Amino acid sequence: MSQEFKRWYDYDPLLLKVIGLLKDYQDELREQAVVFLENIEKKVSKEAIDKFYQLVKPINGSRWYDKDPVISKTIELLRVVPVEVQQRAAKTFIASLESRGIKVD
Repeated sequence: MSQEFKRWYDYDPLLLKVIGLLKDYQDELREQAVVFLENIEKKVSKEAIDKFYQLVKPINGSRWYDKDPVISKTIELLRVVPVEVQQRAAKTFIASLESRGIKVD
């Protein structure tokens, strides 16, 4: 029996962990999401990020992360960047949490 992935991040255990952490600790980890967005903005531009988000933002906002625009932008950006950028961002996110004494396993 082959495993079918339903969400874009299900294929990667590291991304699955990061998204799970964001879901379970949205308020506590919002600061990390802000840092991620700021780093992307330095490479692209805030205007480009905002324009992209307006294109992909769901109208009804029924997903758990649609309630907070910072978390929503973070997840949407993470979804569309190349796999190597996803990996680097996920590893940086985990390392940042661990450096703050937050156990992620």
